[in-house]
Amino acid sequence: MVYVATLISNPAHALLTRDLVAAARAVLPEAGEGNVLHAEVAVDIPFDPPLGAEPRELTAAVRAALHGAPVDVVVQLAADRRKRLFLADMDSTMIGEECIDELADLVGIKEHVAAITERAMRGEIDFEPALRERVALLKGLSAGVVDELLRERIHLTPGGPELVATMKAHGAYTMLVSGGFTLFTGPVAARIGFDENRANVLVVEDGRFAGRVEEPILGRDAKTAALVEYRDRLRLSPSETLAVGDGANDLGMLSEAGLGVAYHAKPKVAEAAHVRIDHGDLTALIYMQGYTHEEIVRP
Repeated sequence: MVYVATLISNPAHALLTRDLVAAARAVLPEAGEGNVLHAEVAVDIPFDPPLGAEPRELTAAVRAALHGAPVDVVVQLAADRRKRLFLADMDSTMIGEECIDELADLVGIKEHVAAITERAMRGEIDFEPALRERVALLKGLSAGVVDELLRERIHLTPGGPELVATMKAHGAYTMLVSGGFTLFTGPVAARIGFDENRANVLVVEDGRFAGRVEEPILGRDAKTAALVEYRDRLRLSPSETLAVGDGANDLGMLSEAGLGVAYHAKPKVAEAAHVRIDHGDLTALIYMQGYTHEEIVRP
């Protein structure tokens, strides 16, 4: 079989029944038997579409056949599913929060800053000037609050450490690339197990934020450039790369990757990405690579 459709539900609400799998198989051309990756959570369905069939159209057909069930559908070529380079956004992807919004909360302006963040992530305003504007509002805040936020407010997205550990165990290089700040990406990358992290640097003077970020700002173009840089350095084909993110500044790397995943993403991003995960946690990115539940590495 040339293609595979992976059906994935959230492990916290496993509901992938035989009936749902049968409904998906009924609309996939030349569908084979389902291969269970994790009972009631993830199933692979191999199939052989006619020449010229589009993955997006096949994905839409399967979603329609599931009649609104909270199940994610990933349609892709069966070859090169297990990726060897993984780039991930941090805020609202590998962690559940937007770090700059949490910093703003400490000075009583979270609602204002969060509104700017939302517009930037939706692609309604340019990322770089929006970041400068938000950072300026943090001027004077003690840099020491970062440790408190990391300890009390920042939560890893379920499945993230397992995703990185599983890919690294099979030879992949992993990078956390964020439009956020190194004060957060360093500790978060270490907790999850990434090989490397890149982000923006907040200027600190006398222990307090100066209201500035070092230039040039790491945004959409820099994320894409990081993917290309490491793909070339590791001598990989585009099909061997995976990227995940939720905001407009992730669109470049999602498009450049062999498989770009919009994770609980803004509408513009979910529409443009190769794959969208709306229901599952980050283990969905493990299952879409064909790993079984038993193969998942748990750090």
